[in-house]
Amino acid sequence: MSVIEGKADAPAVAHGQEGALARRALGATELVFFIVASAAPLAVIAGGVAVGYLVSGNRGLPFLFVPLGLALVIFAIGYAAMSRHVADAGAFYTYAVRGLGRIPGVAIAFVALTTYSCIQWGLYGLFGLAAGAFAAEKLSLNAEWYVWAASAWAVIAVLGLLKINLNARVLALILSIEVLVVLIYDLAIAAEPGPQGLSSIGFSPSVATGSALGAALILCIASFVGFEAGAIYSEEVKDPKRTVGKATLIAVVSIAVFYALSSWMLANSVGPDTIVNPVKLVEGGFTAADGKTPDPTTILYITGTSRLGAFWGDVMSLLFATSVFAALLSFHNSVARYIFALGRERVLPNVLSRTNRLGSPYMGSLLQSASALVVVGWFVLTNKDPALELFNWLVNLGAVGVLLMIAVTSLSVLAFFMRNPDREWGVWRTIVAPAVSSVIFFVVLVLGVSNFNVLITGSLEAPTETMTIVLLAILFGSAVVGLAVGLAMRQFAPERYARIGQRTEVEIEEHVE
Repeated sequence: MSVIEGKADAPAVAHGQEGALARRALGATELVFFIVASAAPLAVIAGGVAVGYLVSGNRGLPFLFVPLGLALVIFAIGYAAMSRHVADAGAFYTYAVRGLGRIPGVAIAFVALTTYSCIQWGLYGLFGLAAGAFAAEKLSLNAEWYVWAASAWAVIAVLGLLKINLNARVLALILSIEVLVVLIYDLAIAAEPGPQGLSSIGFSPSVATGSALGAALILCIASFVGFEAGAIYSEEVKDPKRTVGKATLIAVVSIAVFYALSSWMLANSVGPDTIVNPVKLVEGGFTAADGKTPDPTTILYITGTSRLGAFWGDVMSLLFATSVFAALLSFHNSVARYIFALGRERVLPNVLSRTNRLGSPYMGSLLQSASALVVVGWFVLTNKDPALELFNWLVNLGAVGVLLMIAVTSLSVLAFFMRNPDREWGVWRTIVAPAVSSVIFFVVLVLGVSNFNVLITGSLEAPTETMTIVLLAILFGSAVVGLAVGLAMRQFAPERYARIGQRTEVEIEEHVE
């Protein structure tokens, strides 16, 4: 019996059945937790933003979160409008198919798999370092970073096979605590700022656009990565026509305000001039273990502990690791659902569309776990640095991928509503907003790609690194592979090709026992 005819929260499928995720499992609040947890707010402030100040030399990062947040709200307006017509775990892939056609849609699907997989793989490096530092200092347990990364991998591999609402509860607990800890930190800095006081320079438009703007924008957009995850869970939410759009808008606004405020306070904790200056950071004691190399990720911990005490510092140190873990879990679920959607439509082997009795896409989850083991294992065996290479290379590559997907999806939404006018949502939401959004994000994409070498080398002056070219080739090469797959399907498998991205919500429901 289908969900339409029976109980909405009944068990989703029999083991191994194709194409049936757990239905009606998530509400708007739970979906917001999934979206925001993907952004890993504590890890972003303590790690991404702190490193971003130093790498870009841009003291105006807080300001950049405001226009980027507004741009993403404009994007989310059209995204939410189209979500009423799409209820598929393929998310950006399905939007691109409906708007631009099947072949561009398959290209975006391959970009999405590359993007989210790279981000998840890269986060294992940051988690290994964060968990290792906490265990060594607080528990006297010393082990290499990859031991802790492997532990997280094992737990996530198991959680990825369980009910989606159980994953949501885990994320909700972690996220609530970490946001509270950062807000307490913000209040402490506001009451006792650094040597330059509460400087407003972080919100100066001229300062924000004056140094490595493209690199700074990539760093900021990386902080929002995961906000678009709402549509990935559209088959599993209680009311996809309302929940996805509502949760996305709430998440974007919340993330933008939180990051603008907290990045501003982080700079004011030591002074905006110090946070972008490696010499001053070393002089202030914000260094790696060798005492000579500046380590901006220590700023939040050291300045917070000096104002709030050792207990807060201990909690923050632990939560830094759990924040990264929450993001790892969220991205694992996202990739598994992309794999599921592509397997169900035979773009990838159909076996990948299988779900278990709990409604989890277990084949997609197992594949993602296996790929993480192989990629992270390669970085370990080749003795790559977990932060500067595994984390920095792959997460920044993922940020560029997200920019590409947002720009193409905006164009897809515009094209869809040009062919299918929606009077209920009006011209502003369905035409103007996606048109403006596509222009904004294609411009940001060009700026980001042109400044990508800054993120890889950490220098405005460094010549183009080989890895800059290799990484960008991997990303845009995945789009070419997707185009080739789409063309091949049109030529050799026309029946499967005709079904790409065309599954309706009723058809999805009919798969549920």
